[in-house]
Amino acid sequence: MASTMIPDQNRVDREGKNQKNVAGEGRNRRALGDIGNLVPVRGVERKSQNQISRPITRGFCAQLLANAQAAAAENNNKKKIEGNVDGVIVIDGSEAAAAVPKNVQRRVPVKPKPNPENVIEISSDIEKKDVKKETNKPSRSSSSKKNVHSLTSVLTARSKAACGLTNRPKEQIIDIDAADADNELAVVEYVEDMYIFYKLAESESRVHDYIDSQPEINDKMRAILVDWLIEVHNRFELLQETLYLTINIVDRYLSMKMVPRRELQLVGLGAMLIACKYEEIWAPEVNDFVCISDKAYTHQQILVMEKSILGRLEWYLTVPTPYVFLARFMKASIPDNQMENLVYFFGELGTMNYATSIIYCPSMLAAAAVYAARCTLGKSPVWNETLKKHSGYSEPQLMDCAKLLVSFHHGAPEGKLKVIYRKYSNSERGCVALLPPAKSLL
Repeated sequence: MASTMIPDQNRVDREGKNQKNVAGEGRNRRALGDIGNLVPVRGVERKSQNQISRPITRGFCAQLLANAQAAAAENNNKKKIEGNVDGVIVIDGSEAAAAVPKNVQRRVPVKPKPNPENVIEISSDIEKKDVKKETNKPSRSSSSKKNVHSLTSVLTARSKAACGLTNRPKEQIIDIDAADADNELAVVEYVEDMYIFYKLAESESRVHDYIDSQPEINDKMRAILVDWLIEVHNRFELLQETLYLTINIVDRYLSMKMVPRRELQLVGLGAMLIACKYEEIWAPEVNDFVCISDKAYTHQQILVMEKSILGRLEWYLTVPTPYVFLARFMKASIPDNQMENLVYFFGELGTMNYATSIIYCPSMLAAAAVYAARCTLGKSPVWNETLKKHSGYSEPQLMDCAKLLVSFHHGAPEGKLKVIYRKYSNSERGCVALLPPAKSLL
């Protein structure tokens, strides 16, 4: 391949023995001119020297290509760095001497402010691209699948709404013993176990249907006796526990022995005397019962009947009466004074009538009294999860007994036995007997 040679006057002897330093330096400078560089020689004015051509080899070609790429990259970097800052052109971090007037300045496009709802804070610049994609991309939680309702789901929802079966949030069960945690008499640690035992014990001590086995006594006579005992209990101002234990003793004794009609009131006096000795701190004396009965029975007769009752019952007096459950179920109902008086009103109506006192166990009678009272006062919901847990009865299970209690309330003003009605028509007991009966249970 032909190549252009160096002129003869500048040719140097190949051996280089007598070469001067200045001539060698000039030769090196001229060699750099082969790759397009204009290098001034020392002591010589800056003039472009003649380009010296040399053979193109592979290494030389690669060097030229690398130099061209480096120059192109440098030009691109300069264009990116160049910008307008306050009217001053900045190139490679240095300011130009002349400032550009404001009317000639290039306008920098202003980006719109992002919507604060769509802004996602990130901690590194690497994640910016992914964040933009996520903000434009709908999340899985707000996907279109959840907004699309099938025809079946729409019809099912309408049917439930029409039948009143709409989905409601699950009710929370209230801890009714939390307020009594520091009360030693409330025995919070054992109260649940106690009522489990009461539920088992009430079935063992439950009175069976005995009215047909009594030749001289019927359910109306029993109702008259209980109505009178409630009046005596109110006259002596005795505890509620005493009244319910008295009626329980009467029913259990009548279920074990036939009693003539003339001794029915005597059985009531003996039962109340026993209950007072069991429950009261200051129990009435035997002479008080003789006077309250208008001396229908003597002192000795009352003591003999007391001994007969204790012998038949085998001194088994610790039994769960309706009052035991009334106290617990009322606590679960979070009552006020009106609610409490109304529950006791229904409880006494239930014990006076033979149908509810014998057919239904004490716990169901107490739960039905609470249910009827809540219906009468218009409480909503009538029966919640807390009452269901502590009573053990659901709303349908109590419906029949509650309807009987409300019917007794409805007929109390016109009934012949009005002791309970007058007792709870008093202002001291909130006049709850005067409230209109629950129409939903009539």
